[in-house]
Amino acid sequence: MKVLLDTNVLARMAQPGTAACQVAHDAANALSGRGGDLYVIPQVLYELWVVATRPVAANGLGFGPAQAASELTRVLALFPFLSDEAAIFGEWHHLVLTHQVSGKSAHDARLVAAMKVHGLTHLLTFNTAHFTRYPGITATDPATVALPPTP
Repeated sequence: MKVLLDTNVLARMAQPGTAACQVAHDAANALSGRGGDLYVIPQVLYELWVVATRPVAANGLGFGPAQAASELTRVLALFPFLSDEAAIFGEWHHLVLTHQVSGKSAHDARLVAAMKVHGLTHLLTFNTAHFTRYPGITATDPATVALPPTP
């Protein structure tokens, strides 16, 4: 299974000592342990920079540019990077028209477009409801992945 990591998962991974950080790491480890391949794309890294350098009071991480750069370097060392391809725009355009996407949801459509172009079917995100309109995409909340298997 090929899994894209959403920005919100990466942002929580960058907050050591928080419960959400542990859940995000546990989910990534659980997926890897089950043979999942975890990936990042440019968009999630751009968005991570925005969240990381935004003040804590504005729902950011409050990092300076050097700390944000260090976080991006860490993420790139941990997860394979899938590049932007020209075909992503065409797929995105098709998705936003087909699903009547508007506003900020167009960012989510771009994630889905990149997933389709790169052959990914799963997304690890804390915002699963944002992706229910897209057939063929399985959006999974890290809290459900991190749970221990029931006997």
